[in-house]
Amino acid sequence: MDKYDKNSKTSFAIGLTVSFEALQFGEVTRLYISPDLKDGETADRLVNLAKNKGIPLITNNAKIFKALSGKDNVMAIAEFVKKESELEPTLPHCLLVNPMNMGNLGTIIRSCLAFGIKDLGIVKPASDCFDPKVIRGSMGAFFRLRIHNFLSFEEYRKAYPEHHLYPFMLQAKKHLGEVEFQSPATLIFGNEAKGLDRSYLDVGEPILIKISSELDSLNLDNAVSIGLYELSKAI
Repeated sequence: MDKYDKNSKTSFAIGLTVSFEALQFGEVTRLYISPDLKDGETADRLVNLAKNKGIPLITNNAKIFKALSGKDNVMAIAEFVKKESELEPTLPHCLLVNPMNMGNLGTIIRSCLAFGIKDLGIVKPASDCFDPKVIRGSMGAFFRLRIHNFLSFEEYRKAYPEHHLYPFMLQAKKHLGEVEFQSPATLIFGNEAKGLDRSYLDVGEPILIKISSELDSLNLDNAVSIGLYELSKAI
């Protein structure tokens, strides 16, 4: 088994929980089982799920598992086909513009699922959403979302012209609690380091999350979670 290659047609869901999610909701091509996985209910469920779907089972040694995951305690790895999905045009979207931190991206994917927002757009350049670090960071929520990469914000806007746009910006005048979301809504968030550039002040209805004056900003994943929570109350 080779390490992940961003140019490959497949990626890896590393770990038992993430492998279960991949098997249930992804297109898994192979399931690798560690020889250290002890017999029991968990092992039986995993193996039976793969067998019922006709997915080949491969047992490798612990050294290969450690080389791929960087850890000693990985018991299963699901190899899956990388596939983007079209976003649902009638449902709310979360749009990330140039997210660069894989940990943040994984957490945001998990938050999307937690608040019922299952359509995530990513404007490139950005972190590779198929990287195993992102998949594991999402705890497998990745496989339950519709995720699509766009070459530009303009491409997204052209694809979903009916969506009402809400950029989250420090320069915005209206606070999050003052906004009445119009459906279908798109929450837009910028890069971890720079946020959205000032041109987004002319896009839709810019929003500011009011925080203590002792901080200059929130982490991206925190801001997205707050925005998603507020949107979830309105849909």
